[in-house]
Amino acid sequence: MAKLSVRDLDVKGQRVVTRVDFNVPTEEIDGKVRITDDTRIRESLPTIELLRSKGAKVVLLAHFGRPKGQRNLKYSLQPVGDHLQQMIPPPVRFSPEVIGPEAEAATHALPDGGVLLMENVRFYKEEEANDEGFAKALARLGDLYVNDAFGAAHRAHASTAGIAKFLPRAAMGLLMERELQYLHDELANPERPFLVILGGAKVSDKIEVIKALMAKADVFLIGGAMAHTFFSALNIPTGASRVEADKVHLAEEILALAKEKGIKFLVPIDSIETDEFKAGANIRNTPLLSPLQGISEGWQAVDIGRETITLYKAELAKARTIVWNGPVGVFEIPDFANGTREIAAALAESDAKTIIGGGDSVTAVKQYGFADKMTFISTGGGASLELLEGKELPGVAALTEK
Repeated sequence: MAKLSVRDLDVKGQRVVTRVDFNVPTEEIDGKVRITDDTRIRESLPTIELLRSKGAKVVLLAHFGRPKGQRNLKYSLQPVGDHLQQMIPPPVRFSPEVIGPEAEAATHALPDGGVLLMENVRFYKEEEANDEGFAKALARLGDLYVNDAFGAAHRAHASTAGIAKFLPRAAMGLLMERELQYLHDELANPERPFLVILGGAKVSDKIEVIKALMAKADVFLIGGAMAHTFFSALNIPTGASRVEADKVHLAEEILALAKEKGIKFLVPIDSIETDEFKAGANIRNTPLLSPLQGISEGWQAVDIGRETITLYKAELAKARTIVWNGPVGVFEIPDFANGTREIAAALAESDAKTIIGGGDSVTAVKQYGFADKMTFISTGGGASLELLEGKELPGVAALTEK
């Protein structure tokens, strides 16, 4: 995407308002908030360090949780600021105000190379409303703008889109640049065979991704609960499995379109089924197609079966570009996690370009220790999906053309 990069900016002595994604998981122990996973903070460090090294005064904007437009100290970014102080050299400061004279004074008081984290932008209802007056007030915190919050780029909020109109240059940060490179540019003309693995709960969540990627992909591998809707479209009994009955016609259309385009569109040929949705329940490997059996009455499918794993791994071994979005089973429960773990392991062993497209598939890859074996792991959930769908993200559209 031909957007201005942070690399292109002359930032020495300039206040650079930098939107980051610090919406990290936390826990409270003895009244003290502790960050349980600082991945999103770490992902922002290259952009922050680049700006510091070039002499910028770095003003960080971020959201945390859902305070619903009100000041709620349960959602304060102060603990995130404390954590950030331990990760980069001082000075790192914190402003309890986001806009107004005190906030602006704090930005001017920063030394070159200094960092100032502002309080949670979602303490103001005007943030999510993309209020123009609030966006202007945010713009008064800086001289230039950088958006490195890919995970929030699909939201047209004041700090992700509105602010860009009121500063002379708006550039993408290094993380945003990498996300766009792998989820957009690299997939514009992928090395073939190009294979897409889609899992998760609902066909409705992935329908636009399937339609968009059908113009490019050679092979689709389907798993997760969304596969059950395809089972219904193929007249395979689904037992007590979750099915989106109102989306069966869409599944039929997708299967017909794949056949028409000559795309290999594979659904599980066997499933792990259980009589109770919990660890330690009875499970068995059930064939779906030969002979046609399907999920047993009163049982539900919770993972792809052994034969499906073998079939899918054979396809993965032939692929040169792989995108994975959504686990193929209920991997949160170890008894139902084998399929997801085997897919992650196959990607780790692959010579293909492997792109993990956000959400629970990222959690799975990290959980099984394969993160460092992947070509790229997206930090976005909804943003990743929308980019794969071919949608324009408001936080990207607002940036200055290169």
